[in-house]
Amino acid sequence: MNSTKVLDAKGLACPMPIVRTKKAMDTIESGEILEVHVTDKGALADIPAWASSGGHTILEQLEEAGVLKFWIQKA
Repeated sequence: MNSTKVLDAKGLACPMPIVRTKKAMDTIESGEILEVHVTDKGALADIPAWASSGGHTILEQLEEAGVLKFWIQKA
């Protein structure tokens, strides 16, 4: 999937992945895609909840070698 920007938040504990995701999301335009990589398992619940509350769409999420990857389309 083509992403506009990639955020590497691996190794960060809650709430930093969400804080960094919000900051990165503020730098892209509506309709563009932010790809987020995290290792904190709490992100499985936190990122979809955050995205939903902001009206953003999770296009895809997967886990690969212990890294959670999310593709979030900005509202």
